[in-house]
Amino acid sequence: MTTRPWAPIDLLHQGNPRSVGVYLVETDDGLALFDCGPTTALPALRVGLAARGYELGEIRHLLLSHIHFDHAGAAGAIVRENPSVLVHVSAVGAPHLVDPTRLEASARRLYGDTFDALWGELVAVPEANVRVVGERVVGLACFPSTGHASHHVSMLHEDGTLYAGDSVGVRIEPARFVLAPTPPPDIDLEAWEETLKETGRREPTRLALTHFGIFEDVSEHLARMRETLHTWSERVAHGMDEATFVAAGRADCLASDPDQVEDYDHAAPYSQCFLGLERYWRKRLEAAP
Repeated sequence: MTTRPWAPIDLLHQGNPRSVGVYLVETDDGLALFDCGPTTALPALRVGLAARGYELGEIRHLLLSHIHFDHAGAAGAIVRENPSVLVHVSAVGAPHLVDPTRLEASARRLYGDTFDALWGELVAVPEANVRVVGERVVGLACFPSTGHASHHVSMLHEDGTLYAGDSVGVRIEPARFVLAPTPPPDIDLEAWEETLKETGRREPTRLALTHFGIFEDVSEHLARMRETLHTWSERVAHGMDEATFVAAGRADCLASDPDQVEDYDHAAPYSQCFLGLERYWRKRLEAAP
């Protein structure tokens, strides 16, 4: 297995650099991709692989952090082209890859007329190609990392690289700001805190983020993630409306990394962060005695 991680392949989603990235990973059973992006980004994925001397047909495994379309939307299309690929995903996410009907319907309600331009075709993954993850996946340690989504897992390479998906936030190279991505529908703040504790307990050397890049200041990064998650959650819990929340979130980024405010909005829109937190607190109130 390699001793250093590759930099992310930039999928230039919607023409935006450093918005969505995927990672080539050497495993015990050949070459893998950690996350694969949406179907609309397949041309950029092909270009990125070719720049490193590979073709899509050489990929043996897709390692999916979770099934949101920016991370896994192209899985079915990739398997259709390369039927030998095995797709590794959580037990919660697996049924939605095999039959994405409900997932697509829910997403179309959220994205409306923009769905097709954002994500493209959603192709079912044959059940024979799906592997539910356990504690190890082709040589990488794997563990649940819920909070952002109930179907989220992270994978730790023996070289110390944690392939983290969205579990430890969004941070766009070379920025310092760590955004807490909290879109609907299943944000769980308590589970997220446990994920951050477990991530720290495993002492990764570096964090490989889908949005976007590799960071080695692990402790500081996790602390900034906790701070943003707490601050943004409290804003919504105390009644802040969407417009004010978006303005405050943009101001947080502006104070840290003024040149990247729009980059963060492309990667994890501030408005969707509000919607997920608003739903979380509303459901909590509805469930209260």
